[in-house]
Amino acid sequence: MPGTDEDDEKRTDREEQMDREEQTDRTDDDGTGGPPFADCVHCGKPTEYPADRPGALLCPHCEWLEAQRSACSG
Repeated sequence: MPGTDEDDEKRTDREEQMDREEQTDRTDDDGTGGPPFADCVHCGKPTEYPADRPGALLCPHCEWLEAQRSACSG
């Protein structure tokens, strides 16, 4: 029956499994076997940088947002 606690638990388990799959190390998808990409510190999406690069790494979208926030308004 929709809306029961059991259905909510199943949905939660499915979502958790999808989250775990998304958080695995990512490698270059073009078949070159490159190093895994680092995850963005804001949203968790893959960045353009290898995982072993130091610092707080951002995905292209978050980099753009951060540049807008820090830009001079005037």
